[in-house]
Amino acid sequence: QVQLVESGGGLVQPGGSLRLSCAASGFTFSNYDMSWFRQAPGKQRELVAIFTSDSRTVYVGSVKGRFTISGDNSKNTVYLQMNSLKPEDTGAYYCYVFYGSRNYWGQGTQVTVSS
Repeated sequence: QVQLVESGGGLVQPGGSLRLSCAASGFTFSNYDMSWFRQAPGKQRELVAIFTSDSRTVYVGSVKGRFTISGDNSKNTVYLQMNSLKPEDTGAYYCYVFYGSRNYWGQGTQVTVSS
């Protein structure tokens, strides 16, 4: 059974950094694109970044140049390094994979950027 477990969220001051991790199990990690989404209070969930099965990266919107997504096939883990954090980056961050014609989400990890 597919499981995605995020960790690494927390409270950080503007300009600070955090690294999120998502440990995956139940499928062959290296064969699938892995994504990070986020959801701010009162807003829709939005795509942040994608790490493809052939190790390409895709970033969406305001995170370009500040966030870095990466994967470690030996650990079945995808990471999101977040630098120069802004208050508008605040939200719950979710790991996602589309596998076996189904959407799978982690439980989410909260990121709060505030002074």
